[in-house]
Amino acid sequence: QVQLVESGGGLVQAGGSLRLSCAASGRTFQNYGMGWFRQAPGKEREFVAAISWTGGSTYYADSVKGRFTISRDNAKNTMYLQMNSLQPEDTAVYYCASKRVSGDYETETSYRIWGQGNQVTVSS
Repeated sequence: QVQLVESGGGLVQAGGSLRLSCAASGRTFQNYGMGWFRQAPGKEREFVAAISWTGGSTYYADSVKGRFTISRDNAKNTMYLQMNSLQPEDTAVYYCASKRVSGDYETETSYRIWGQGNQVTVSS
């Protein structure tokens, strides 16, 4: 059974940092691209960042470029999202997802398996 489990969220003050982790089990993690999405209250889920199966290519939403860094450790079946200079508008539930073979990295429908979500709250 495939599972993605996020961890590392929480409450932080504006300007602070958090690191999210996404641990995968039950699927050949290293064969697939991975991504992070987020959903703020009253808003649709949006793309945050993605990484290719080798880790050689990364993709970011303009809103997080320069502040967030996505990475993966295939030996540990884990993906990370380092979030620096957090702002109140980054407050959301963050989801990790495992990508299908086809489809572009920024599109939600390109992802087949999703984690349960992890709350990140940034206070002003």
